[in-house]
Amino acid sequence: MVRRYAYYPGCSLERNAAAYDMSFRAVAQVLGIELVELEDWNCCGATEYFSLALLPAYALVARNLALVPPDLDQVVAPCSACYYNMLKTDKNMAAYPQLAQAVNEALAAGHLHYKPGRVHSRHALEVIVEDFTPEEIAAHVRKPLRGLRLAAYYGCVTVRPASRDDHEYPFRMDRLLQTLGAEVVDYTLRANCCGGHMTQLDADTAYGMIYYLLSNAARLDIDALVVACPMCQLNLDAYQGQVNAHFDADIRIPILYFSQMMGLALGLEPESLGFGQEIVSAEGVLEKFRNPPEEVPSERKLRQPKEALPMPEPLPVEFGAR
Repeated sequence: MVRRYAYYPGCSLERNAAAYDMSFRAVAQVLGIELVELEDWNCCGATEYFSLALLPAYALVARNLALVPPDLDQVVAPCSACYYNMLKTDKNMAAYPQLAQAVNEALAAGHLHYKPGRVHSRHALEVIVEDFTPEEIAAHVRKPLRGLRLAAYYGCVTVRPASRDDHEYPFRMDRLLQTLGAEVVDYTLRANCCGGHMTQLDADTAYGMIYYLLSNAARLDIDALVVACPMCQLNLDAYQGQVNAHFDADIRIPILYFSQMMGLALGLEPESLGFGQEIVSAEGVLEKFRNPPEEVPSERKLRQPKEALPMPEPLPVEFGAR
């Protein structure tokens, strides 16, 4: 059965997060998902635009919703910010008729109109874990991620607007990675914020937030931290060098997308999944994947949301301290 969705890649997936786009499209093809990319889509405005001018911001997002083909009622966005903006715009237009009227007056200039509620906005991870059973995913696994120690990092946006996962202790990406054959390691800070665009506003604060996440992940002796958001991937990957220099640390953890790990398990070639585009090299991950250890670690039971978790290391007293 072919599942069809409108597809909104967003700006980051055309540049720094191209590996996410490549790998999600490749995985979708294997799973029988048809992604219909929106024609002439525009930037969602990220988070900044909404703090500057609400009506243009909502109109910008609503334009993308209005571009969803009439025969489709779901749009998939891999980026957490894009997903949230579309979800928020649809919800608020439905809740506030005056806003909907003003937005549609703006859209009329481009001969477009959006009726709130017509399109259901969904995150890429949500589609994978909700529309496919673990058994369906497992049926496509050709090369299990045997021997790889992975931790899932969800970030703060993906699991909180309307997710049916636990907001404080999400676990569905963990279960997905386990289905793919990986050894999944509990990561206490899985839903903490990565700082978003804080690197552009206050570097000391941003580096402290990123160091908090990376230093605690380093204690777990993992092969990679797996993410579902291009902003999270950028912060944890691209800024590892600056964070190491700032805190006199030596952390080297590859930050990879869940779709890349899926692609490996489904038998796709690393090059087709965007491996090599990351800044902290994932070559060690690929080497271990190609040559898994002889002894397979015993399967670990994932904690349920209400079970106690180990406490993370505290934040540095002063983020600026070296």
